[in-house]
Amino acid sequence: MPAMYRVCFVCTGNICRSPIAEAVFRAHVVAGGLDTLVEVDSAGTGGWHEGDGADPRTVAVLEAAGYEQDHRARRFRSSWFAGLDLVIALDAGHLADLRALAPTAQDAAKVRLLRSYDPAATAAETDVPDPYYGPISGFEECLELVEAASPGLLDAIRKAMKEHTA
Repeated sequence: MPAMYRVCFVCTGNICRSPIAEAVFRAHVVAGGLDTLVEVDSAGTGGWHEGDGADPRTVAVLEAAGYEQDHRARRFRSSWFAGLDLVIALDAGHLADLRALAPTAQDAAKVRLLRSYDPAATAAETDVPDPYYGPISGFEECLELVEAASPGLLDAIRKAMKEHTA
């Protein structure tokens, strides 16, 4: 059996964007038949919400769309790079923070922007906007952006897994 491929989605507090990305992408992994080969989780660049559940608006939007979630916020640690294949940043600020946190250039290369996997996103549309301080419509937009990028991300992981086993 091939080795487990590990992906971690990272936003600021790990209660809005990254839990949405984790839940949506996990559903894509399951639907794609890769749930025994791909491990999906999430974290935040900061530890303000460690141990908390997802924002109630995150939960509401995920449940309304039919996604399951059981989330507890946690802070991303530099030591995790060694056990991860891909670290998905939800915006350019997270990308910079994570690359700066990476202990090696090889680890920094594991960090990618989620929207880079959305073929409809332009170079100016790299971020998933932070919905925390706004209405629920921001959470719905976040969900839409994550859903748009997930098929491309899953294809990229399939390709990486094939290259690794070839």
